[in-house]
Amino acid sequence: MIGYREMNFDDYARILRHRLKVILIPAAVGALVGYLITLFLTPQYTSTSLILIERPTVPQNLVQSVTTVDLFTRLATMQEQILSRTRLQPLIERYDLYKSERKTSMENAVDQMRKGVAVMPVQFDSTMVKSSGKQPTVPGFSISFTAENPRLAQQVCTELTSMFMEENLQQHEQVARGTTDFLSTQLAEAKQALDDQNAKLAEFKSKNLGAMPDDQQANLQVLGTLNTQLAAITDQLSRAEQDKAYVQSMLAQQETSWQASLSDNGGPDNPNPLEDQLAKMKQNLAALRGRYTDDYPDVVKLKSDIAQLEKQIAEEKAGGATAPSQPGGQPQTSDKAADTKATTDAKATAPKSVQELRAQLQQVDILIRTKTKQQEQLQQQVKAYESRLQVSPVVEQQFKQLTMGHDAALKFYNDLLASRDQSQMSVDLESRGQGEQFKVLDSPNLPQDPSFPIWWQFTLGGLAGGMVLGIGIAGLLEIRDKAIQDERDVEFYLELPTLALVPSIGGENGRNGRVKPGGKHQRVKAEKIPA
Repeated sequence: MIGYREMNFDDYARILRHRLKVILIPAAVGALVGYLITLFLTPQYTSTSLILIERPTVPQNLVQSVTTVDLFTRLATMQEQILSRTRLQPLIERYDLYKSERKTSMENAVDQMRKGVAVMPVQFDSTMVKSSGKQPTVPGFSISFTAENPRLAQQVCTELTSMFMEENLQQHEQVARGTTDFLSTQLAEAKQALDDQNAKLAEFKSKNLGAMPDDQQANLQVLGTLNTQLAAITDQLSRAEQDKAYVQSMLAQQETSWQASLSDNGGPDNPNPLEDQLAKMKQNLAALRGRYTDDYPDVVKLKSDIAQLEKQIAEEKAGGATAPSQPGGQPQTSDKAADTKATTDAKATAPKSVQELRAQLQQVDILIRTKTKQQEQLQQQVKAYESRLQVSPVVEQQFKQLTMGHDAALKFYNDLLASRDQSQMSVDLESRGQGEQFKVLDSPNLPQDPSFPIWWQFTLGGLAGGMVLGIGIAGLLEIRDKAIQDERDVEFYLELPTLALVPSIGGENGRNGRVKPGGKHQRVKAEKIPA
């Protein structure tokens, strides 16, 4: 009885004893029905092959594989390609599969065959993955095909295995060659871009020769040297100009004195112009000594000129005696022609001091012209180097931009070149059969027992279904039973104490006179005793 009071183990045991037949009979019938169903179903046979994935013989750190897609994705892609209609329809027609489905349409037959093909990766050890911490790798996969004939299932499974092997080789070769061709095209474009950058860089260097960032320090050093040379040349030119002015003044004085002596014929009453010049030079020397030391170049030079002039005056005095008188006390006379010739020669021949001053003035003029030319050249060079230093920041910025573009193009080209070489090695590795390969570890087997239906599975299923049905029926009957079963029900529902329990005598209706073994108590109705 299912009431509202709490049930215990004794209650459930009593219900099980009371309703055991109700549970066992449907369970037995269900098991029998499940087994009988297997006799009427068409048996299906499954042939399975196991394919092992062999890793490349060359280590991955030496030759990287161009196939970066994981095996699950690759298997899914290959399965979609192999299970396409174009690939399955020839198999269906060759082995005369799914005749009933082909009568309606080929699409139904192809769908039915797809349901019969199963591709399953081999399970990996999860404990090893957790301990190593690496991404799980699939060592292989299995291919199975289900058909009504075991021999047919084996043949079709063999065909599918061969198709997977060929598809894997084609995919590897296509990916490797496609990658190599793509990288070769990109490499040619990168080479052209790198050549353009090299041409731009070379043109920029030729246009800004000497103004490059690497030349800045050298330009500063050269500019400093040029400024030093320019200062020295300017100083030498200034001294030459002073010497020229001094020589010009001395020459003017000498020529004036010489002209005066020629006009006066050197009479005894006329003063000697050299002595006047010597006096003036001594005055100039005294003035220079008042401002400079004796080592000053102008003082040294003026002292040298005074010494030469004193020597010249001494020579003239020594050779300036008068001519001897004629006999009889009369002076010796010369003819007019001789006097005229002497005067002309005296006019034509300048004194030695004048000639030296003229030669010295000519040398000073040559020196001034030479130094002036050198000064102009140095000034042009200084301006050129200053202009280089002025444009150097702009040139440096432009050069950095060109260099960045060139370095980026060079790096991109080198990366593509390395990738192309790596891809080419991968192609060679695949062509030599040393890359990743599929190897048939277990060939498609010839099934001996059907994979569907399996009699014991159907029998267990029917048994389980019958037991569930029996338990449901027993529970329903127990719910509908309103009888009081024991003293606990009496005390719970009637709230009265139990005085005695009368055993069941005979059958359920009490017609049999003997006591039934097992001591099942008779169901009685308890009445309330008045006080």
